[in-house]
Amino acid sequence: MMILSKAIKGNLLFWRIALVFTGLLILLGIVFIIIASRFSESYYNTAHQELYGNIAQHLATFTQPFKNGKPDTTVTHDIIHATMVANPSVEVYLLDTAGNIVDYVVPDTTVHVNKVDISKVKQWLSAKEINRPMGDNPKAPGEPSIFSAAPAYENGKLSGYVYAVLSSEKQKQILHSINNRFYFRLGSYIFFSALAAAFLVGLFTFFSITRSVANITAVVMRFKEGDYTARIEGHSKGDMAMLSTTFNEMADVIVDNFEKVAATDRFRQELIANISHDLRTPLSAMQGYVETLMMKAKELPDEEKMKYLLIVHESTRRLGGLVEQLFQYAKLEANIVIPEKESFLINELASDILMTYQLKAAERNIQLEIKAPSRLSPVFGDIALTERVFQNLLDNAFKFTPDGGNITIELAQTVSGVSVKIVDTGAGIPFEDQPYIFERYKQLNKERNNTSGMGIGLAIVRKILELHQTTIQIFSEPGKGTAFQFTLPLRNNFILQGNS
Repeated sequence: MMILSKAIKGNLLFWRIALVFTGLLILLGIVFIIIASRFSESYYNTAHQELYGNIAQHLATFTQPFKNGKPDTTVTHDIIHATMVANPSVEVYLLDTAGNIVDYVVPDTTVHVNKVDISKVKQWLSAKEINRPMGDNPKAPGEPSIFSAAPAYENGKLSGYVYAVLSSEKQKQILHSINNRFYFRLGSYIFFSALAAAFLVGLFTFFSITRSVANITAVVMRFKEGDYTARIEGHSKGDMAMLSTTFNEMADVIVDNFEKVAATDRFRQELIANISHDLRTPLSAMQGYVETLMMKAKELPDEEKMKYLLIVHESTRRLGGLVEQLFQYAKLEANIVIPEKESFLINELASDILMTYQLKAAERNIQLEIKAPSRLSPVFGDIALTERVFQNLLDNAFKFTPDGGNITIELAQTVSGVSVKIVDTGAGIPFEDQPYIFERYKQLNKERNNTSGMGIGLAIVRKILELHQTTIQIFSEPGKGTAFQFTLPLRNNFILQGNS
């Protein structure tokens, strides 16, 4: 009980719920009291009308209130007074045929009008009992009252009316006093009943809500403490279901981001390690040969010096190429490269690039050729970026093709554009390595050759082709060479793809 009490005191949610329900129930109680008072007053008037509605008829029948056209006060006053003593709520008046008050048995000082609405009297006489109207109260002008009326005849001729007000001033005072006590008691009962009901409803609602909130809080705490498998379960509808679904989706996104960050960190470590390795190789060669030239400059023959200088020059060229590729890849990764696309003949570009590699191919006795139909449609793309794709794929082919091998560029017209395939007769790529060769500096199985891996050349190729809304495919088997294939779109096809 102590724990329960502390939980309730320490949680404003319970008190807010209880306060809302209390206010609502008290408001409903007040409305109920107002409605009950109206209905009770209407019920009393109807009941009084039914009980005493014929009193005027009795007085008119048994007293003969008019004699020679004038009120007969000697007889009627005694009978009417006796009637009023027996029933103090009745006040009796005699009216002429026009509604003027000609006699009454009440103090004159309390009668404020000398005429009543005769149309109400006639309407009352012609109406059914349940639909009888309310009439004037001479002692309280402007306050309609229930009444009883009956015509009074003398020698078969209408002389006037007996008009009996059934709700006297004294009766109203008594009823007002009783009603005040009744409404006070009724209001007290409703208030304390509403307070108890609000407390119980608030308590039930509080525990219903806080139980769900406590469960959700426990799951959130587990997730915060490192249990990334924690998920909220058990809510299928309502606001709690929306909260649960939102948290679960958020948790999935956070976990996915964790995995991406971890993968990015692993790639960053691999990238740093491989860049360090690739930079170290030409730098070491340059440093070694430069130190040799410095120490033995006078002893070495000119031919040997030239050989060392050529090696240093080749190392600087390799180093410059590596730095340039890193710079190119960094720009592609940052999405700051905007292709400048135009229509061009890809077979002419391929021929020009092939000419620059002929000397390198001749030095290694590699057969370098291009296979293309006589006519090809112009493609739509960035010429400089497309040239970089050809260069990186050819450099990769030369890296893995042994001396005496073949490298072929195959061009073919397709429905969507021009297909480009660069085929080599190298050692091939194992199936388990193929899904990773386009990842930046992904290290593959180096036991198959003495190369230093795929580098970032192929990663740059994929990035450039993504800017052209196309992909690259690989076909390779160990010992049977490798082929890279992609398709550059035609201008009309590219525009249609961009608009879709």
